[in-house]
Amino acid sequence: MRTIFGRGSSLQLRLFITVLLSLAGIVADARFHLFDGMRLYINTFASPLLHLASVPRDVVEEASLQLKSRSELLKDNQQLQQQLFLLRSDLLRMAELSQENRRLRELLGSPVTQDSRKLVARILSVDSDPFVYQVVIDKGIEHHVYEGQPVVNDQGVIGQVVSVGKTSSRVLLITDVSHALPVRVLRNDLRAIAAGTGNINELTLNNLPRNVDIRDGDILVTSGMGGHFPEGYPVAKITRMANEEQSPFAEIKAEPLATLDRLRYVLLLWEDAKAMGPLPVMSEASSAAAATSAAISTSAATATVPSPSLEQTPEKGQKIGAEVTSAAKNKSVFMTSGKEKHQEQR
Repeated sequence: MRTIFGRGSSLQLRLFITVLLSLAGIVADARFHLFDGMRLYINTFASPLLHLASVPRDVVEEASLQLKSRSELLKDNQQLQQQLFLLRSDLLRMAELSQENRRLRELLGSPVTQDSRKLVARILSVDSDPFVYQVVIDKGIEHHVYEGQPVVNDQGVIGQVVSVGKTSSRVLLITDVSHALPVRVLRNDLRAIAAGTGNINELTLNNLPRNVDIRDGDILVTSGMGGHFPEGYPVAKITRMANEEQSPFAEIKAEPLATLDRLRYVLLLWEDAKAMGPLPVMSEASSAAAATSAAISTSAATATVPSPSLEQTPEKGQKIGAEVTSAAKNKSVFMTSGKEKHQEQR
């Protein structure tokens, strides 16, 4: 095979001719556009090769975009699930609040019921002991969790906190044999104690007479007695009501409304006295005005205390609670005197 720099003319001459032809081609293309057509065919031929060479970069960029979009979607989905979880938990009290609203319309001076604060917690582990029903959640002292704190989910009552760590806590379920919960029948306000049986799907109501007014299908809600659980949260449904002649007490069984063996997320509740952070600072006049305005509205079943702030102190939160209570009492006296004046006029 013969090469351009093979034997023949001198190497310097061949190099000179090659450089001269190259310069002539550059000038001809720049001045007269002689190679435009050739350049078009070359670009057409090289275009697939360029696309093929850019495939790895495009794949990496697309994968990065997909991963980023998926991460954002997962984050949005988790936030929406938590919001739905909180909203469904609020709906649990609608039946109880509708009855309370009717009673408060009849009792104009009824005390104000304050709502609880909530925080979503995730189940970290479940106790492996078959005779102990406890779970561990991912909230602890850093999140203001305290022993005895009530725990619910979007279906009903779960249990209460029995031990607290720095970043985790242990929750005792309501079906544990060592747990008992004050409840009342939603239909007739009959009070009772729902005790755990050691069966994950069963509660029992002890020491009730045989003629007690309880029927199959009755819903049990928290009574608010004992100071741990707020009033009105669903607990269980009566599944068995047996009256045996040889026993002075009825045998009553109930099934928890929450599926305790399939827990993933739960809600921690804070009462006003032990709120997750104190209430915002309000003046005495504004507190009294807010309480009076909420109490005068006869269509309102409950009045909500302003959302607590993590930047305040518990003493200030208790102070606001005392102000609201005082304002409610002043409002009750005001309305009572108003009734008396109205009767005198009649």
